[in-house]
Amino acid sequence: MLNNPDGNAAAGDGSQHKKRNRGLLRRLFNDKSGTSAVEFAILALPFMMVVFASLETFTAFTAEQLLANATETMARKVRTGEITSTTTQEEFRRAFCAEISVIMTCSATEAKTPSKLFIDVRSFADFSKIPNAVPRVNGDLDTSGFQFAPGGPTTITMVRAYYRWEVVTDLVRPYITNLRPAGTSMPNDYLMVATTAFRTESY
Repeated sequence: MLNNPDGNAAAGDGSQHKKRNRGLLRRLFNDKSGTSAVEFAILALPFMMVVFASLETFTAFTAEQLLANATETMARKVRTGEITSTTTQEEFRRAFCAEISVIMTCSATEAKTPSKLFIDVRSFADFSKIPNAVPRVNGDLDTSGFQFAPGGPTTITMVRAYYRWEVVTDLVRPYITNLRPAGTSMPNDYLMVATTAFRTESY
């Protein structure tokens, strides 16, 4: 039987074509040049969310420490008689805002009308009468009993400061917000609290 030269040539071309295709597929699967770009695109968003959440949490806790320091500073002025009952509430609040202005800014109307910073200054007959719980009503801060009454010499005085810190990052909002007013679907505020109690000096 005679071999068909044309048939052999056609078979050879088909075999070479298959080999070329397999070679292209092998190179395609072995090519890793775009892997890093694809992985970065997939991981960039969650990574940045974690970074922003960490930064916001750190900033919030730093601000809370600043609020505590400001409360101690203002309480010291009450204890030594630098701030007395002759000081107006607006003056006290303006001075308090100056103490926390490094991180927490007060609005132009904050000294007159509280929106984020709430301060309670009261005198008591005995240390045991000082409240030790955060006043709440329907999941929100209850400011109805707040006063500004520094008292006089040798009186027992309490200074409490509250600041509503708005949480921006969705990732940490459900975990660090502690104000959940009734009727709100997603809480936004982390309530910072600082309290100090003392007996004023006999100035």
